[in-house]
Amino acid sequence: MSIWVAGEVLIDILPSGAVVGGGPANTARALARLGHEVDFIGGLSTDNHGVNARKKLMRDGVSLELSMVSDLPTCTASVDLDSKGVARYQFLINDTATFDFNASWLPDPSVLKPSVLHIGTLATIIEPSASVLFDWAMHVGEYAPIIFDPNVRPSVMSERTTYSASVEKWVSISSIVKVSDEDIKWLYPDESLDEVAYRWIEQGVSCVIVTRGARGLIGFTEHGFEEVDGEKVVVIDSVGAGDTVGAIIVEGVIEHSVSGLQGHELNALLHIAAIAAGITCSRAGAEPPRRHELIEAMEK
Repeated sequence: MSIWVAGEVLIDILPSGAVVGGGPANTARALARLGHEVDFIGGLSTDNHGVNARKKLMRDGVSLELSMVSDLPTCTASVDLDSKGVARYQFLINDTATFDFNASWLPDPSVLKPSVLHIGTLATIIEPSASVLFDWAMHVGEYAPIIFDPNVRPSVMSERTTYSASVEKWVSISSIVKVSDEDIKWLYPDESLDEVAYRWIEQGVSCVIVTRGARGLIGFTEHGFEEVDGEKVVVIDSVGAGDTVGAIIVEGVIEHSVSGLQGHELNALLHIAAIAAGITCSRAGAEPPRRHELIEAMEK
């Protein structure tokens, strides 16, 4: 059984040039670099950007057998980096292969039975495909746990109420939610991180993992919370850091199950995630660590 990662692969236009990006694609690449069998489920264009995206994913070992090839163009995201290397995005989305999700080609989980579904970012809010993906994900959830990463992009959907309603819908079918402190602050300005996390847990989520950049990570469960500091690294940019954390969470579910991520096991997972994210932040663009690089960093 393979890991399924669903969502977008697009092109980030960075100050240094064009690179393959998209939160879900980054997570798929991170998992493949760690040695896992991963199927990426998304739309791939036949244009030059799409060809480059396909090469990048396949070079890292991501399977594209469950993706859809289209002659529509690839979505691009112009990325601006602030003085701390934090990325801000502007997207060209409409009528692209990137968001051409359709029930006619999405894989059948009753036949293929994935081990985990990781899903999130723009694919879960861009309509009409987001609704198609939600119905499909509900079906996948009958066979595999769902890890949801909203990866909030206010530049795409600035209406807070609409955005938070979409996030809440996806939370309702998820086993684990990975979210940044900035996501929560923007979505729920009147609630604290703890309040949001425990509200989601009361609604049925098993674990909520909050990333806080250099300040580390917090993992909440019904039994309390675990907290770890961030790794001290020279930050080139933050592109792909959260997506790397998502890959480590998937790996934790594979190894320990959803219910096993609590207490010591959750703390250890958060520590590994902090190290992995630190490696990604020390590189330009979304370049998550390979297994040997992560092991070497953990042994220091």
